[in-house]
Amino acid sequence: MIFQRVMLCTAALVFVGSMTLAQEMRKTGTWSGVITNDMCGSKDASADKAECTRTCVKEHGAKYALYNPADKKVYVLDPQDKAEGHEGHNVTIKGTLDGNTIHVDSLTMAKKS
Repeated sequence: MIFQRVMLCTAALVFVGSMTLAQEMRKTGTWSGVITNDMCGSKDASADKAECTRTCVKEHGAKYALYNPADKKVYVLDPQDKAEGHEGHNVTIKGTLDGNTIHVDSLTMAKKS
């Protein structure tokens, strides 16, 4: 009986520890870049390639993404509808990074320099 309680407590501690680690892997922040798609990435990250991004998303199963020129990475955006209509635009996104996906809290047009 005591052995079962010890094992149950150990399992509970491992579970809680893994959940805490998973939360720490998520990063809240702000990212800037160009709305593109995850199939073409930086290649379609410009205003003159906006139609290519729309086509890839609507007809070829691509997902809207942010190309961040600062770190040269492409981040898939969730939810997708927040990026619709911003293809090729320079934007600033606030949200939470989970792997290569940004869970978008807000998306605003970047200020022109």
